[in-house]
Amino acid sequence: MKITTKVLFLDDDGQRFFGDGPYRLLLGLEKTGSLRQAAAEMGMAYSKALRLVKQAEKGLGYALTARHTGGTAGGGSQLTPQGKEFLQRYGAYKAACEQANAQLYLEYFSGQR
Repeated sequence: MKITTKVLFLDDDGQRFFGDGPYRLLLGLEKTGSLRQAAAEMGMAYSKALRLVKQAEKGLGYALTARHTGGTAGGGSQLTPQGKEFLQRYGAYKAACEQANAQLYLEYFSGQR
């Protein structure tokens, strides 16, 4: 038997606006400087990636990213300071939830198959 922990954030209407997918996407954006490239590395369409970012920003009430259109210098994206802080907090919270869930699993199901 195996356990898994999913950390999802829902809005007041019960609609999911943030979870592991957007988290990994934004980590990729931070690494590459490009939402398009981060999406491509995940095998995700750019339009879906943009929709996920906008949905997360709407749910949180602030911008996670700053996008720069192309031109001679080219376009790109970066995390806002609030975006960086949110990702750090989400990652730490998710890790703590996984650790707590693993401990609870051992407490309630130790020796079970």
